[in-house]
Amino acid sequence: MKPSSAASLSTIQFYVTAPYACSYLPDQMARSQVVMPNRLIRSQTYSELVRQGFRRSGHYTYRPHCDFCQACIPIRLDSESFVANRTQRKVWRRHHPSLKISSHALHWSAEHSKLYHEYQKARHTDGVMDKEDDSQYREFLLTSHVDSRLIEFRDAETNRLYMVSIVDILSDGLSSVYTFFDPQIKGSFGTYNILWQIEQCRQLGLPYLYLGYWIRQSPKMSYKSRFTAAQYLHNGHWLPYTRDDE
Repeated sequence: MKPSSAASLSTIQFYVTAPYACSYLPDQMARSQVVMPNRLIRSQTYSELVRQGFRRSGHYTYRPHCDFCQACIPIRLDSESFVANRTQRKVWRRHHPSLKISSHALHWSAEHSKLYHEYQKARHTDGVMDKEDDSQYREFLLTSHVDSRLIEFRDAETNRLYMVSIVDILSDGLSSVYTFFDPQIKGSFGTYNILWQIEQCRQLGLPYLYLGYWIRQSPKMSYKSRFTAAQYLHNGHWLPYTRDDE
């Protein structure tokens, strides 16, 4: 660990939340280990925390800390070793030539907010994020103490907004925070977005793309195991993921 990182980590504290209903597994209760105070979580410190399995939601930095469950497994992709399969190459060829992609500082816009709520209504009607509450959108995606970017994906001809992705820039990679896209358009935008983020890691010389948590029992998380060169965190060590782990 670098001395600057160690010094930063020595000034923060860790707390465990009270139990709450799990967002991914039915009839399960969850807990999180959270990092405080939020104002001290800057990019270098956050990079080290992500390597230890943490993730953020707005200013809230956390990792699962459940009493009787260890289903949430941190997962990342080795950007240099990744090789797209036939389906992924097809998705890339379908979307990449027709999209105009731009990077921005985190900011609110009515266009982004509208797309976010449309996506939530179509994809997450069984969860807590389907409520049309703009304050929740702002707190979840538009607040950050670290180096974060908002990426727009638009039709190159019509300028229609197709997708928005929030990413954090770490010392050793990118962390994929959240992505939402037009639910009326077919075409595996989620897969394309991960492929684009892998390519960004390569262009920036960053070895890893952090995808948050993979949960074997959750169909919503199955896409994360479809990419080659995946690694998962086990007992403090990042290990190669294989199909046998399923």
